Amino acid sequence: MYDELELDLVGDRKTALFFIISDTDATFNFLVSMAYTQLFNLLCERADDKYGGRLPVHVRCLIDEAANIGQIPNLEKLMATIRSREISACLVLQAQSQLKALYKDNMDTIIGNCDASLFLGGKEETTLKSWNSLLGKETIDMYNTSVTKGSQESHGQNFQKLGKDLMSVDELAVMDGGKCLLQIRGVRPFLSRKYDITKHPNYKYLSDYAPKNAFDIEKFLSTRLPVSPGELYRNYEVTAEDLEAPAV
Repeated sequence: MYDELELDLVGDRKTALFFIISDTDATFNFLVSMAYTQLFNLLCERADDKYGGRLPVHVRCLIDEAANIGQIPNLEKLMATIRSREISACLVLQAQSQLKALYKDNMDTIIGNCDASLFLGGKEETTLKSWNSLLGKETIDMYNTSVTKGSQESHGQNFQKLGKDLMSVDELAVMDGGKCLLQIRGVRPFLSRKYDITKHPNYKYLSDYAPKNAFDIEKFLSTRLPVSPGELYRNYEVTAEDLEAPAV
């Protein structure tokens, strides 16, 4: 009956918006897809119509389990256009094959519009082959010696320079769980240690640090209509007698 999300204002002020659905029941997945479609459309229109093409506050969408929330229509086009409006989308997947199953031939377009890719480990073949090609090759020196024994003994040496995969598919599959690979546009991919979250200065505010820090969503749920300045509403006065009167 009324709008309590105000998706078009997310880029006007600092806002935290959570879409929480079941990870085992896909019944309401379509609602999240609709919300993202509306969010991107409304923010792009507002950026163009009011702010000259760029929102004043950057909007970052952290789409965890991106393959399990249903297909976001025209995501391959949106990934290419929302960046110029100060909107970014971070797709979190278990494997690239999930994206392939959901977006078919548009998977490469979606990945191509991501400026950074982070590999935290895995064993899915499509993902491993993709990172294997991204990492490229290194040059190695090969040294061979040979000995031939007969009536006269002879020795031989052979030096070669060969190309070798920086990390082969099998090496990627057994990569140390404490390491990750990061590839940023314009920079060679590099191997790094995963950040130890317990050393972050704000770790003390997480529920992992203390159960009392757990977010209680029930405290923030309300069915009351939020009143905005300048809007007109009908006001009804209900007395105790009206509540006690039998329904007609």
